[in-house]
Amino acid sequence: MENKGKNEIETTNVDVISGAGKKKRTMLVGVISLGCDKNRVDSELMLTYLRDAGYKFTSDATKAEIIIINTCGFIKSARDESNETINEMSEYRKNPAYRCKRLIVTGCMPQKWSKEMREDFPEVDIFLGIDQYPDIVNIINASLEKNKKIVKVGGTATIPYIKNRMVSTPTHYAYLKVSDGCDNYCTFCNIPYIRGRYRSRSVEDVLDEAKDLVNNGATELIIVAQDITRYGMDKSGKSQLVPLIKKLSAIKNLKWIRLLYCYPEMVTDELLDEMVKNPKLCKYLDIPIQHISDNVLKRMNRHTNNADIIKLIEKIQNLPVFVAIRTTFMVGFPGETEEDFKQLCDFIQKYKLTHVGFFAYSREAGTVAGDFPDQIPDEIKKKRILKLVALQRKVVKEVNKRFVGKTVEVCYEGIDYEKQLFFGRSEYQTPEADTLVFFKSRQPVDVGKYYKVKIKKVKGYDLKGEIDYE
Repeated sequence: MENKGKNEIETTNVDVISGAGKKKRTMLVGVISLGCDKNRVDSELMLTYLRDAGYKFTSDATKAEIIIINTCGFIKSARDESNETINEMSEYRKNPAYRCKRLIVTGCMPQKWSKEMREDFPEVDIFLGIDQYPDIVNIINASLEKNKKIVKVGGTATIPYIKNRMVSTPTHYAYLKVSDGCDNYCTFCNIPYIRGRYRSRSVEDVLDEAKDLVNNGATELIIVAQDITRYGMDKSGKSQLVPLIKKLSAIKNLKWIRLLYCYPEMVTDELLDEMVKNPKLCKYLDIPIQHISDNVLKRMNRHTNNADIIKLIEKIQNLPVFVAIRTTFMVGFPGETEEDFKQLCDFIQKYKLTHVGFFAYSREAGTVAGDFPDQIPDEIKKKRILKLVALQRKVVKEVNKRFVGKTVEVCYEGIDYEKQLFFGRSEYQTPEADTLVFFKSRQPVDVGKYYKVKIKKVKGYDLKGEIDYE
């Protein structure tokens, strides 16, 4: 999974009147969500429970009476960011000049390291694990009424669907989490030990939430989980992703369905066939490959190999429609030799994937790989990443040239005032992670609406064009 950093959820304009029989809450809550899009969904669920109880929200920490930090514990850099954020927000709790009466830390870090965190952060009033979000209102109320600190962690349930989930994304797209936990047990990863075994949500729950999100304005749903290709396997023994996609496609006013985190060994011919035939399914696959050397893949406990990965990539690239492939590669895994690294470089240059991210292996206590010999020095990891980034920069320019002279549909999302251009995304680009399409228009355009843009040239990683009125 990718760490996208701090995201202060902007919900300043929320004004909720609590339901009959409920005590109206006027306390202001500020939420900071760290880490991946799956964590973002958890934060949005917390906001929804609080909203439905009558709480109001602010993005200004100086005004917040309750501050919630949803932490990421995936790798050391993510934990460092979480710790820094907790320290920063602790100042608002300690200093009586501010309004903060409760500081709450939730998510992956307290789920696994609550004992250590209680010692490190005495200013925190409440620690919650990943299973306590539905009870967050009662927990806050109990802490306020009894003036006590609360720690509730443990358990790995699947959070149920709740109506009118608050979204922190622009209205026109939303993330739809279909499962939690992971059964892959890669040797470098703590997620199964934090989030538990793979647990699919019911099809009915997912569809109800999808319809609700679309009714509230979303025209693009981004399907997320630790591994969406295993959706339903824990219940039926067979992936139910394609049947789910078909049911989602029947939702009126839903335009795009985007798939993130499809493990390579589970990308089936059935899924690729659906991608070719289904006009609502974005021609986009996020496939976390991690490496291409059999030596490294085996040590990672990945359930695939070099030959099968290459076979899959060639199959995708030979489909009758273009499908953008996004992936990530881990550099500097223990025992990665110069030959292993060369294989990775050769693969990137030969197969020219559309979007590629690189990150250095992080040695994590409690993982199998953390005890491996032949750990790679940080300076070698940095050199290898720099070389890969340089190679991929050339690849991106070459890949983007395929779009020059063609017309693509673009969802307009904003204005770059410095460039004096509108910008948006095509079906080949996911929010925040990928490149953009910049364009000119002779007529007004509306955020969240879709326009045909004729691509004129490649500029760096991005595409430039103008609306095609023909």
